[in-house]
Amino acid sequence: MSVLPSFFASPPPAVGVELASDRVTAVSIGRQGSTNTVAGYAVEGLPPGALTPALNAINIHNESAVISALSTALDKLGSRQRRVALVIPDSAAKVSLLRFEKVPSQADLDQLIRWQMRKAAPFKPEDAEISWVPAGALPQGGQEFLVTLARRDIVESYQHVCTGAGLEAGIVDLASLNLINAVLAGSGGEASGDLLVVHVTPDYATLAIVRGKDLIFFRTRQLETYTDLTDLVHQTAMYHEDRLGGGHFTRVLLSGAAARGAETGELARRGLEERLGVRVEALDFRTAAPMVDRISAGTELLDALAPAVGVVLRERVA
Repeated sequence: MSVLPSFFASPPPAVGVELASDRVTAVSIGRQGSTNTVAGYAVEGLPPGALTPALNAINIHNESAVISALSTALDKLGSRQRRVALVIPDSAAKVSLLRFEKVPSQADLDQLIRWQMRKAAPFKPEDAEISWVPAGALPQGGQEFLVTLARRDIVESYQHVCTGAGLEAGIVDLASLNLINAVLAGSGGEASGDLLVVHVTPDYATLAIVRGKDLIFFRTRQLETYTDLTDLVHQTAMYHEDRLGGGHFTRVLLSGAAARGAETGELARRGLEERLGVRVEALDFRTAAPMVDRISAGTELLDALAPAVGVVLRERVA
């Protein structure tokens, strides 16, 4: 609880923005009574090569094109909000689950996490931007921590795009983490059983496993074909069973595959079902935030909006 009266507290942003390699997305979240709703949205394509996500290389190659696309999206959205929550690609950062069998004192914890992550960074420690939150508790009394690491100048390059469009990106987060936020916001903040989220983009695929309300697995890989995807999912399922004490997934959600065409997306879904023996569903955030225009949204549009919806819901539902 904040020690300040609520009228001094900064309200959470109502607009989420995602910068991806193929598009810019802006979403406005409103309220109808006690329900969060998607009040407006806009999606603008990017020219090839304008944005190429990477952990240790320049990401924004055509800043003017990305700013122009974002400005156009904002004009279509019709929002005058300056503060936004920003989503960037998973492959622009490194996500780790650090395990401590004995949790150090609060005074030492931050320093120890940063030391562990800097050892694994493929760039100078002083160039690292690191953030962390507690994850799941361990059976023996220890704790896991969800840690994200990125090059500071890369994060700033994404924020600079927002600045160029007249925005202030006070919150920066990763795409797949906010798919999870969108899913949990629609299920009371907790998954029933073990949930597998498969996020496919033109550049990479991310697999994440959520148990209850805790993220217990996160892996991002570059992919050449959908055979690579089904192999990666199979490996993840084996790890889930052998190392994480899991059986069948309660739910499997697929996001992003439809962007490569309805037929290709359907082939990916069927391939995953064959590998896992579980029904694979399209990720649909509308349980948490229905769309007020009541337009029948296709899977491709829902996939495009989901990360930006999730980052706003993260602030509202937390």
